[in-house]
Amino acid sequence: RLPTMRTPTEMIVGLVLCPCGLLLTLTGTLAPKWRQVSLVPDQPMDVIWEQGIWDICRERESTHDRLCGQADELGYFEQVPVRVAQGLMPSSLVLTLVGLVVATLGVRCWQPEPRHLVAGVAGLVLLLSGLMSLVPSSWYTQELWALPSPPGSTLSVGYSLVLSYLGSCLEIVGGLALTLSFHRFCKER
Repeated sequence: RLPTMRTPTEMIVGLVLCPCGLLLTLTGTLAPKWRQVSLVPDQPMDVIWEQGIWDICRERESTHDRLCGQADELGYFEQVPVRVAQGLMPSSLVLTLVGLVVATLGVRCWQPEPRHLVAGVAGLVLLLSGLMSLVPSSWYTQELWALPSPPGSTLSVGYSLVLSYLGSCLEIVGGLALTLSFHRFCKER
């Protein structure tokens, strides 16, 4: 049987979606805007606190003055959803990198035929990494209004949390696409 020089669709989908998911999850992990606190009592009306999993920033909308490294006076970083996110989000990023390296070894780039088993294993790793970042994002969203904030302030979801969600979903879909390689592996056997 002659080798086909085409990379299977599921591998292309996985190798496109997973790096995109990695970039979104990385941005969501590092940017300090998982939650936005506005209309803080005893503060000017245009002051917004941006809370992430690593930092709290204070921004004044009228002048765009932004100061990060604000003191955590309410115990925000001690809350369980924030601590879980601090552990799982970086772990997910590392696992995604490992999964992408394994995926590149399984996809036909420098060999006549793709390695379906290797690509399928990479899909499982990437699926797991997507789930690892989806769990803290979901939990944080559920506890968004229960996390400590100044009484009377207004809370809203920040873009970093949305990016983390989107990145997680892309990694899950890309990982599932790569796991379809197991089907071709089984057909070959």
